[in-house]
Amino acid sequence: MQPIKVAVASTDGISVNAHFGKTERFSIYSMGPDMVHIEDRPCEKLSTGDPDHAFNASKFNRIAGVLKDCQKVYVADIGAVPAKELTERGLEVIKCSCPIDQIGKCGCGCLRP
Repeated sequence: MQPIKVAVASTDGISVNAHFGKTERFSIYSMGPDMVHIEDRPCEKLSTGDPDHAFNASKFNRIAGVLKDCQKVYVADIGAVPAKELTERGLEVIKCSCPIDQIGKCGCGCLRP
């Protein structure tokens, strides 16, 4: 299988541990038999910190632009609206909390291609 490009929401570059709306960067990987780090891409946070905040389409569009060449995004958590919007753009959203190098091997359902 050909490797695919994935985005990981991580605060430490070691594990999938960031909420989609609270992340300030996505680590981009080429995912095949191994995870190969390509780059980190900064982004603005979607969340305002208020759990009842309205969905900000313009902020979301900028974040989605950061992820536009990725096929999957791994997050610790994500709101229903951003998850739906990403899925509609063809990005598979996967919630997990495993070490990045264990994606697809840890048993949490974050399968590799």
